[in-house]
Amino acid sequence: MTDVKNVTAAILIIGNEVLSGRTKDANLNWMAKRLTDLGIRLKEARVIPDVENVIVSAVNEMRTTYDYVFTTGGIGPTHDDITSACIAKAFGAEIHRHPEAKALLEAYIPADRLNEARLKMADVPVGSELIENPVSRAPGFRMENVFIMAGVPSIMRAMFDSLAPLLTGGAKVMSQAVATYLPEGAVAEGLGQIQDRYPDADIGSYPFYRDGKFGCTLVTRTSDEADLATAADEIRAMIIALGGEPIEQDMVSGSAEDEDGDDFDTGDKKK
Repeated sequence: MTDVKNVTAAILIIGNEVLSGRTKDANLNWMAKRLTDLGIRLKEARVIPDVENVIVSAVNEMRTTYDYVFTTGGIGPTHDDITSACIAKAFGAEIHRHPEAKALLEAYIPADRLNEARLKMADVPVGSELIENPVSRAPGFRMENVFIMAGVPSIMRAMFDSLAPLLTGGAKVMSQAVATYLPEGAVAEGLGQIQDRYPDADIGSYPFYRDGKFGCTLVTRTSDEADLATAADEIRAMIIALGGEPIEQDMVSGSAEDEDGDDFDTGDKKK
């Protein structure tokens, strides 16, 4: 692993059905929270189609950039489930029918239903390690720092729980949220100056609209407890100096869009 204070990860969400809107992804937010809890910083997430060259290119780029890469989707029994073959190509490995994976399927699926399509779920790259799937038995697998999991949320979560002990995290990132009914435009300059004073922290502004008023939640994220406390104090002081009131609550939930689909921001916006 790299510097213990900065273990990084990326997520690849694979599937035409996600890009088309047919399926709503329910994995990214859950995984981001779990990785944060483990002290692993999620630095990038992509949604990509079931296209071989796109998958291979993304995997090869990400596995050399981040400590861990997690993929979801594309390891089922149908013709468009090509993730396993693409991972093999990315690593220059052959595909084989893993005997342990095959045995798991044979023990779980009745013989009269265990056709070639279902057995395809036991085909993984040579040299891979299986990831347990306690839900439907068809395993995921690991190739070096790349972890391949199902797209179905309940199965993906069970797989992640199985592989989590294999992960080495860094210092856990803590967060502090301070909200205000001042609009983002009012706090932007001061918030930027605070960020400059704490370069190792991530300080963000997240707008909301409640009770007919605009506001924003200002969140500091860092693994340094002292920086977290002092940056939050400076944010509170800035809010007071601008005539606002600090609210010790994260007021943001869901999308940062108003009813018209416009991004929040401005105290100048006319309603």
